[in-house]
Amino acid sequence: MRRLVTDTLVIAERNLIRLPRSPDLLLAFTVQPVMFVLLFVYVFGGAISTPGYDYVDFLIPGIIVQNIAFGGFVTALGLSEDLSKGLIDRFRSLPMARPAVLAGRTLADVVTNTLSVIVLLVTGLIIGFSFHASVGEVLLGFVLLIVFGYAFSWIFALLGLMVSSPEAANSLGFIAVFPLTFISSAFVPTDSMPSALQWFADVNPFTVVVDAMRSLWLGAPAGNSVWGAFVWSAVIIAVFAPLAVSRYRRAASR
Repeated sequence: MRRLVTDTLVIAERNLIRLPRSPDLLLAFTVQPVMFVLLFVYVFGGAISTPGYDYVDFLIPGIIVQNIAFGGFVTALGLSEDLSKGLIDRFRSLPMARPAVLAGRTLADVVTNTLSVIVLLVTGLIIGFSFHASVGEVLLGFVLLIVFGYAFSWIFALLGLMVSSPEAANSLGFIAVFPLTFISSAFVPTDSMPSALQWFADVNPFTVVVDAMRSLWLGAPAGNSVWGAFVWSAVIIAVFAPLAVSRYRRAASR
C-alpha cells in the first residue's frame, strides 16, 4: 500500500509537471472555459429565458459541470501517447505498483479540475454571479464537482486505452461527452426542449449534477438531485474504473 501511494503521487507529479511545458493544455483549463462563459452570457444570455434566475447565475453551475467532465481528456491523451511511444512498457520494467499509472493520472485530474473551477468561479463572480447558500452548501458543491470530475477521468482513461492515437482519443471523447452536456439543464431549462428530448435530458446524469449544484449554490429546490449526483458519480467510478484497469492490464501485457 505504501508503494502504491508513493508511486501514485510520483505519476501524478509527472503529469502535472508536463502542463507548464505544454501551454496548449494549460489553456484548456484557463482561457477556454473563460471564453465559453463570456460567449454564453453576452451572446446567448439575452435570448434564453431562465425564470427565477439571472442567466449568469443559471449558467455558471452548468458550465462548470461541463468543464469538470471534460477535465479528464488530458488523461485520455496522455495514456494514448504513453502507449504509442512504448512508455507503458518502460513502466512495466520498473519496480512500481501497476495501478499507480492510472491512479496517478486520475489524481492529477483532481488538481487541474480544481484549477479550472477556481478560474470559472472568479470569472463568474466578476461578471455578476453570486452564491445564495451557506458556506457548508458551497463547500459541498465543490466536493461534488471534484468527485464528478474524478469519475469522468476514469471514462477518459478507458477511452485513452481503447484508441490508437491521442488525436483519436480527443475526438472520441468529444463525440461521446459533448452532446450529453448540451442535452441537459446545463445551459437551458429542460422544459424548453421537445418532449422526447426533454425526457432524455431529465434522466441525463449531467442534469442531475447541474440541478444539484444549483440547489447547493443558488438555493434551488433540491429534490433528489444532491444525493442522486453523488450516486451517479459512484456508479460511474464503479463501472469505468474496473474497465479501465482491465484494459490497462491487457494493453500492458501486449
